[in-house]
Amino acid sequence: MASTVVLPREGHSHTVIWLHGRDSSAEEFSSEFFESEASQPEGQPRTLPDLFPTIKWVFPQAPLLRAARFDVEEMSQWFDMWSVEDPQERPELQEHGLLDSIAQILRVVREEEEAVPRHKILLAGISQGFATAISTYLADGAPRFAGLIGLSSWIPPFAYNLLHTTDPSAGKSPVFLAHCEDDDVVPIENGEHLRDALRVQMGAVEWAQYEDGGHWINEPEGVDDITAKASKISPTKYDTIFIYANQSQQPP
Repeated sequence: MASTVVLPREGHSHTVIWLHGRDSSAEEFSSEFFESEASQPEGQPRTLPDLFPTIKWVFPQAPLLRAARFDVEEMSQWFDMWSVEDPQERPELQEHGLLDSIAQILRVVREEEEAVPRHKILLAGISQGFATAISTYLADGAPRFAGLIGLSSWIPPFAYNLLHTTDPSAGKSPVFLAHCEDDDVVPIENGEHLRDALRVQMGAVEWAQYEDGGHWINEPEGVDDITAKASKISPTKYDTIFIYANQSQQPP
């Protein structure tokens, strides 16, 4: 499947591979994602491509798969599943599509490695996109990425099992997870379970939660947090210091 690619505006220093959610598309997600703005710098462009002109953004496209629960032959999804609220239900529906999607994302990673090394590639996703991204990371077991960013997501059974049968601490990558309390698609409890599962096996996982934002990115606080995370691997265009706005809420 073709990816939507946004080339760097200056020299290519890093790549972010970002997976969209279920029943969305790479083009739709990237367009809406890049409308979100950080709070700083005032009076200047504040979208992520503005702030990080040397980053290449790659948005892979999920395949069209049958959705068993809805009896729909073609839905854009990384893998089929019975329930987003309870991702442990009917796990047999998930694995075949997930394995194919893992292979697809690893091909994208290897293509990007022709330009930049693995430690300059950040793997991210929203909702089912990050469920696939974390599964890819654990299944690959290769040297560390620059980081992992997950929004409004959960851990699928396949990835949970990998956490307990592999050594994810080897070459581990920093992880940032965020979830909105009013998310009416993926309950925040699912995000907390993802956080806790990764912490047990991978160590420190940064977590942010917001009162509002729904099944999307809180703005501007959530964009500021993403900017703070990305600025650890790639400097921003402006001499602006971004901090996690809700750092005081970070669990110990």
